[in-house]
Amino acid sequence: MIEFGKTATLKVMKMVTGGAYLDGENLGEVFVPKRELPTGTAVGDSLSVFLYRDSETVLTGSVTKPKAEVGQCAFMKVVAVTKSGVFVDWGLPKDLFVPSIEQYKALEEGRSYVILVYIDERTGRLAGTAKLHSYLSEEGEGFKPGQEVDLLISGFSELGFKAVINNTHLGLVFRDDAPGELRYGQRMKGFIKAIRPDGKIDLSLLPPGRSGLDMLGDRILTHLAACGGSTDLTDKSPAEYIAAAFGASKSNYKKALGRLYKQKKISIEPDRIVLL
Repeated sequence: MIEFGKTATLKVMKMVTGGAYLDGENLGEVFVPKRELPTGTAVGDSLSVFLYRDSETVLTGSVTKPKAEVGQCAFMKVVAVTKSGVFVDWGLPKDLFVPSIEQYKALEEGRSYVILVYIDERTGRLAGTAKLHSYLSEEGEGFKPGQEVDLLISGFSELGFKAVINNTHLGLVFRDDAPGELRYGQRMKGFIKAIRPDGKIDLSLLPPGRSGLDMLGDRILTHLAACGGSTDLTDKSPAEYIAAAFGASKSNYKKALGRLYKQKKISIEPDRIVLL
């Protein structure tokens, strides 16, 4: 069955001056503007198109794929602000509307946010929401510890980094389970670390059995080898220098150095770290 707000492969039924009509099966005719048609398109050809409604509510197909389809999340930039909401760039000529009621705070023009695409039941059009908790589950039923998942960093807390899991759930990456600082909107692979008694999902960016300090230690050793066996980045160095070199906090850098010292892989001198 062809689904609105998603990509489908449809056959060209007829060509007209302004474009072409495709067979949308259960959805009816789908119009593709001429500017979207590949050169040489003819009746009987099959086109892979994303289905949405234009400003006139006409069911339209686009050969350009958006950053996210219905039920998916992506990092989108606000391009215009109105009294009733904002418009974000989601990769199509027609920007995606995010109503004010679907904003957890006022979204600002020029800034980017993690937005989920949904179907507005009132208008029948596609819209966006920044209120991820209203659409995504925080219950870990169905996941198993150690399972690999796709993550999209969607926020921050004192404990770590909030993340969208497989476009369906929300979880938390604790700072010690990340090899460094993460960016809002960053995508990566991760792992289910544990399902808490309350059902919430703990995540890790590290394969089962490894710690963030182990991975940071590996990066420090690689850095030392590349620098001829020593570095002037000590546990007394400014936090911003450490973050720039290793993507880690000063606290975790100190811990990783301590572990490497105990393992007799480095020596710690007043003004430098030396590879043994």
